[in-house]
Amino acid sequence: MSHDDGLCSIGELAERAGVTVKAVRFYSDNGLLPEASRSAGGHRRYGTDALGRLRLLRSLRALGLPVREVRRVLDEEDTATDGAGSVLENAVAGQLRELGSQLTALRWREAGMRLVLECPPGERADRLRLIGAVAAPPSTAPLARFWRAWLPPRMPARATAAFLDAAVPQPPDEPDPAQVLAFARLNAFVTRPCTGSERPQPEAHRNAGARGSAVLYAGLAQAYELAGTPLRRGCDPCPGEELDSFVDAYASAYGSRDTPAFRRQLAGQLATDPRIDRYWELVADVITTPGGPPEPTPGSAHDWLFAALHEQTAAPAG
Repeated sequence: MSHDDGLCSIGELAERAGVTVKAVRFYSDNGLLPEASRSAGGHRRYGTDALGRLRLLRSLRALGLPVREVRRVLDEEDTATDGAGSVLENAVAGQLRELGSQLTALRWREAGMRLVLECPPGERADRLRLIGAVAAPPSTAPLARFWRAWLPPRMPARATAAFLDAAVPQPPDEPDPAQVLAFARLNAFVTRPCTGSERPQPEAHRNAGARGSAVLYAGLAQAYELAGTPLRRGCDPCPGEELDSFVDAYASAYGSRDTPAFRRQLAGQLATDPRIDRYWELVADVITTPGGPPEPTPGSAHDWLFAALHEQTAAPAG
């Protein structure tokens, strides 16, 4: 019980706050809960404001805030500056981000376990090998390295970053087993040993040069975005603004004009360019919502636009 001077013992304070004496002692020893005085026998005594402060401490710790963050929140409370509350808001926001990352990792692990559990016994060793090579949640760094090695050398950093944003899929926060498998296969695809002949460069890399490549990929990004609309609608490849934008990207990069002759030449060049179809197939599996229609990728958009160009240039002149 409280003494005549209004102070209470460590045991009384702990009982009122619903915490252990050990917790009160820990907070006091770390300077988070100041003592009002000591008794003649050296026992800790706490003032009337200690109970509210201890309850705040308990609440902050219950949120998972580390001691260093709790100290900063309490310092802000004590000083009552104009920015009062901002430290707490930032600390809680940081905890939410960390919890989000932990939950995403758990969902990837759960989906990976379901993937192994639900597959035929004869496939389990292969699937364990695939998902064992991918962190949870997975990193996209290997995919970015794959494309950096494929893109033209000395291409401007901004153009490279824009291309990577479109070409490297972000792992879903709540994947199903099929998406985990697709991402694991994608990771295996970009990290497998290969020779230079297995990753040839398209003719556009040689024709455009570093600066022209930046113009080319900026134009292609616009054309791919336009092609996404008919792709989602299930429309067959056909001439239109999507194809015009696609051809203009190459013409601008090469310093040429968009003419029927240029379109025929471009169609022939693209027909012989190397393809990375497997990459884009797996990307579509990663980003498509289970049970939903396939989401367009730069690869599927390129195929749609090339098909439209081939159909147009193959048609006899009327």
